[in-house]
Amino acid sequence: MYQYLYLFLMFIIYSFLGWIVDTVDILITTKKLVNRGFLIGPICPIYGVGVLLMIFLLSGFTDTPLALFILAISIFMSLEYFTSYIMEKLFNARWWDYSDRKFNLNGRICLETTIPFGLGGVFVMYVINPFVIKLLDKIPHNIVIILGIIFLVLFIIDLICSFSVIDKIKKTISNKCKDDTEEINKKVREYLIKLSPLTKRLMESFPNLRIKIKKIKEKAESKLKKSSK
Repeated sequence: MYQYLYLFLMFIIYSFLGWIVDTVDILITTKKLVNRGFLIGPICPIYGVGVLLMIFLLSGFTDTPLALFILAISIFMSLEYFTSYIMEKLFNARWWDYSDRKFNLNGRICLETTIPFGLGGVFVMYVINPFVIKLLDKIPHNIVIILGIIFLVLFIIDLICSFSVIDKIKKTISNKCKDDTEEINKKVREYLIKLSPLTKRLMESFPNLRIKIKKIKEKAESKLKKSSK
């Protein structure tokens, strides 16, 4: 149990650090303080998962920085691509879109973000992760277990609340789809911002959220045709 909660605390730490990086990046580029991520709390799970994957898969490459750099890029770009794909399939929405950037792949990943991911991965493996491990190793086992359970409960509550908000957004999208136009997309966003503080935060966190109205409309029309037969 200790080992699993130990790893979970590492996941939380790196998810929080990733949230800080994203928040600072948005603050610098837009001059706005935005709570990044689709969860309510200050964490971005994609970073936690990415770092744990690096720790498990790339620890044997720390003697070769160039290989570590390239493999770190591969892990994070693959993770970002499939996360974008899965979230789009689940929620009928594109949560981020790099289509306007050069050398992008289906708008899900782009060359512009690969270098920061690689450098960040190398920095984590050489500097941050050894520090995090030393820090956690100094904490008594029973305290690690208690902290792990507390953060696990909070994380589950956050997941439930966040997914309920996303489900509300999904239903709103379904109810308001009429045509595949930028105007409808804009109106849906405006409605969601007014709906509740949580949906407003989510919309502000993903300003480039693109709602796949046309696809939802086609599914709805298909269901109507089947029910009328």
